[in-house]
Amino acid sequence: MTDTALTSRRIALAGASGTIGAAVLRRLQDDGHHVAVLPRATLAEPLALAQALAEQGCEVVISCIASRSGAPKDAEAVDYGANARLLKAAQAAGAAHFILLSAICVQKPLLAFQHAKLKFEAELAASGIGYTIIRPTAFFKSLSGQVARVKAGKPFLIFGDGNLTRCKPISDDDLARFIAGCIDNPVMLDKVLPIGGPGPAISLREQGELLFALTGQEPRFRSVSPAMFTYAEKALSLGAPFSGWFAEKAEYARIARYYATESMLVLDPATGEYSAELTPEYGSETLEEHYERLLAD
Repeated sequence: MTDTALTSRRIALAGASGTIGAAVLRRLQDDGHHVAVLPRATLAEPLALAQALAEQGCEVVISCIASRSGAPKDAEAVDYGANARLLKAAQAAGAAHFILLSAICVQKPLLAFQHAKLKFEAELAASGIGYTIIRPTAFFKSLSGQVARVKAGKPFLIFGDGNLTRCKPISDDDLARFIAGCIDNPVMLDKVLPIGGPGPAISLREQGELLFALTGQEPRFRSVSPAMFTYAEKALSLGAPFSGWFAEKAEYARIARYYATESMLVLDPATGEYSAELTPEYGSETLEEHYERLLAD
């Protein structure tokens, strides 16, 4: 990725209330762009949405929205539906570029929210508007759930031996800078871009070892079998035809198993295996620095 001369643009941003969206908003404002933040409620009103974009004269639309639960109804409503309405409004307003924050996991779609994301990706690519689809690997936030646990002297939870999966996590600010760098950058136009943070790829066990080293403790791990999620899914699926609650909980079990067993890296099309070498790296913030800040707080 190369830096380009900055031109102030009128930008509509959806998803600014989320962690990544908030970082994107800060980056865009620091770069001197005029940003119209679109509340989530606006995305449910097609006419109001189109009017808002037209009134702002938006040249670029950035979507950082995502379903909060990953449940099928939520995924269809947000990952696909809200984005589809935003795309139509962007076209009606004459926007030239639509930047979508997607996810690296859609490469191997086994879950409802992944299929919803892919459905919109395909619609965006076929729409005729200039587009950039960004598929980041893991976020720092998603790898921070056990910081307090380790700080309190408890064992770090791993799946299997802790080496089943790997990722190249990227910080909020580095990802925001990458997203903002796609504006007015012809190299990034009409592309699907996987992106990770500075390597090397790290396993769950290595995340734990890093936390223990930073807290001055001997590593202590407790292994959980991913098979427990398979058993839970099978049991919950029995009630799925009769209850939306069971269907939703079964999907949660599938989501948990997916993240316990699948790496967040680029899939090598030649081998069908995840490849750290093929996963692009960007930015300078490391997971170790992030952990140090959390531990200091």
